[in-house]
Amino acid sequence: MKTTSTTAVCSLSYREARTYAAAALFVVGNIVLPQLCHLMPQGGLVWLPIYFFTLVAAYKFGLTAGLLTAVVSPLANNLLFGMPAAAMLPVILTKSVLLALAAAFVASRARRVTLLGVALAVVAYQAVGTVAEWGMSGSLTTALQDIRLGWPGILVQVFGGFAVMKYVKFRG
Repeated sequence: MKTTSTTAVCSLSYREARTYAAAALFVVGNIVLPQLCHLMPQGGLVWLPIYFFTLVAAYKFGLTAGLLTAVVSPLANNLLFGMPAAAMLPVILTKSVLLALAAAFVASRARRVTLLGVALAVVAYQAVGTVAEWGMSGSLTTALQDIRLGWPGILVQVFGGFAVMKYVKFRG
């Protein structure tokens, strides 16, 4: 697999209607994908689906679309399906926002979709998110759960996120 792409990234602003349209589509993705993953035992813990379209939104369309997706997705899922559980919302919202920040930052520097860039964004949010969760929960074991159980989801975020951004034609 080629590790770079000439696929450009863009940064949508809060003033553009297409920002909200893009974020709405990514939120729908972050609602549907977790529902599919939850059909499998521990599907959410293994595949980490709530983060997938946040990564794509932030990396491909910038911080605004990423933050909208990062915040609305977990809240909508909780209100509609009770998942994630309300007690987990602070951690998941923190990690979602960290992912949006990391992905938008890396993309703004790279100015194109690269496998290394996507991997850096995912590693950064997981590293900082693990420390944040450790501080919130007081348990290193709990904080390492995304890495220990969710490594398949992390790989899907990196390789699947890269593939979606490279091969799916978005209009930005």
